[in-house]
Amino acid sequence: MAGEKNAVEIYAPDNPMTPENTIHTLDLNFLGIPNAIAAYLIPHAHGAVLVECGPGSTVQALQDGLAHYGYTPADITDVLLTHIHLDHAGAAGWLAQQGAHIHVHEVGAPHMLDPTKLIRSAARIYGELMDHLWGEFLPVPEQRLRILHDNDMIEIEGLRFKALDTPGHASHHMAYIFDDTCFCGDVGGARMNTPGLLHVRIPAVPPEFHIEKWRQSIARLQEEDLQFIAPTHFGIFPDAGQHLAAVEQGVNEIEAWMESALPADPSLERLQDDFVMWSKQRSLNAGLGEEWVAAFEAANPSAMSAGGIQRYWRKFRTGYARVLL
Repeated sequence: MAGEKNAVEIYAPDNPMTPENTIHTLDLNFLGIPNAIAAYLIPHAHGAVLVECGPGSTVQALQDGLAHYGYTPADITDVLLTHIHLDHAGAAGWLAQQGAHIHVHEVGAPHMLDPTKLIRSAARIYGELMDHLWGEFLPVPEQRLRILHDNDMIEIEGLRFKALDTPGHASHHMAYIFDDTCFCGDVGGARMNTPGLLHVRIPAVPPEFHIEKWRQSIARLQEEDLQFIAPTHFGIFPDAGQHLAAVEQGVNEIEAWMESALPADPSLERLQDDFVMWSKQRSLNAGLGEEWVAAFEAANPSAMSAGGIQRYWRKFRTGYARVLL
């Protein structure tokens, strides 16, 4: 019905109902861990749209999730990527081979055409675990690539998405507004379905973690008329306003910790240890049990954020930069 809001399926990936404009959460079961990486399936009259696609290592789980709703990869007409990090975009080239158009921020687009530099950079971090963690990252053919700019409107078979340039986590980050739902990628933090608790962690990974830009992105999203918010890690939540306020608080808390810990210029190894402990204690103080702390670490490893925090501090708070990764 014209003007009717889209139905949103909240934490029900096994729900067999697939009306048009319903959003289905696909759990990609990354490394066998539930609720770590999501892709969002939105049916339309001639197939479906995916927001995010996960890494190449979860292609089979993606196919299984699609099959649950009666779809094959060839039914995916379009994939909207929030950004090009491997856990969000790694399977995009494979889906392009199946016929999908891949929508991506203008800054990230060259790396989708030729992911060589992106893969080489990631390989320096993950080493021999690279293939196990992320699988194959195939290039996207130019004819399958759709380059996005701030405030672009994307229309697909009657579905309308607004793309918002939202840096802070990455310079190539888009959030997508779909009626009253925001697919916020990583600029919306990482959150689990913790009963009775709203707890958000901030993925402050290198090389582009930037506090001021992150705050500006939150402010942009807060201007939108949102009810639901869907971070890639993990799920759809019906409290967008409270969620964004929690993200802002999380950024503020990292800044306060950083201003306490970084003036001594600790080594990266020491900083990783300290930040992992700080993150764990922050979650425990919020009322989470050890099992939830472990789930957050799987979705958003704290040690990775230490490198982003250190790089930001040295580049923007002390006036000098070092190449860390």
